Amino acid sequence: MRLELVNITKQYRSGVRGVDAVTMHLDVGLVGLLGPNGAGKSSLMRIAATVTRPTSGQLLFDGENVVARPDKLRRSLGYLPQDFGVYPHLNATEFLAYLAAVKGLPAKTARTRIGELLELVDLTGAGKRPLGKYSGGMLRRVGIAQALLTDPDVLIVDEPTAGLDPEQRVTFRNMLADLAADRMVLLSTHIVSDVESVAADIVIMAGGRLLLRGAPEDMLRQAEGRVWETTVPAGALAQLRDRHPVSKMVRTSAGVRVRLLCPAAPIPDAVPVAPDLEDAYLTIVHDSAPRDRAGALQ
Repeated sequence: MRLELVNITKQYRSGVRGVDAVTMHLDVGLVGLLGPNGAGKSSLMRIAATVTRPTSGQLLFDGENVVARPDKLRRSLGYLPQDFGVYPHLNATEFLAYLAAVKGLPAKTARTRIGELLELVDLTGAGKRPLGKYSGGMLRRVGIAQALLTDPDVLIVDEPTAGLDPEQRVTFRNMLADLAADRMVLLSTHIVSDVESVAADIVIMAGGRLLLRGAPEDMLRQAEGRVWETTVPAGALAQLRDRHPVSKMVRTSAGVRVRLLCPAAPIPDAVPVAPDLEDAYLTIVHDSAPRDRAGALQ
């Protein structure tokens, strides 16, 4: 089982390229797709899920052209889009039953599966409540459940933890890691912590382009020797942030302790520190950003 995106480009009528010549392949396992908002992640996910056709390039599933013949992939696919809509007057059980019927699940199988999924996403007690009365996090959990209705071989989830509380996010990340043991999982997010604990294969994307793909340790090497910590007065913070990317800051009684990304010490008393994955991600994205002739970010 293999899903291949070959030189995929999506250009909109405005002339903007949401996806710019991206090539990547997916096998069994979890791939974490990281990138800032507007990076083109959702456009790429919609193409991979056969919702949107690319302007050019190929999408292949087990060697078959999915753009021309999408049914084989669709039968094996579970998809959670970033913007997931529901029918507010239906309850979760009714909504999932409707989607199960659309997907061709027999009614008896669907009833059993819906019960299992509502328990999995911790919505059993709210299964009869109209979706219009759900919180954003609860609706996201319904979206997760619908993506898993057919026990798919390929699971594509776009910003799946949006609106979930910290405990629910950890639970869902662990669930994705378990599911990836025997299927393809593509997880898109702009939150580094959503992938660092579960993905051994990470893709970073910005400006519609694929910047780097590799293991977390490959990412960390990109930021070696470029991460510094220092404490500055609160009044000096704005000027420092104008000159250098800041990955973390903590206000203390002595001032603001900041973690900066810079090839050399940003100020004399800054000390070098080992990078973490968020430092590496920000370094890679920052290095890819266009600059004007004076070196400022555009």
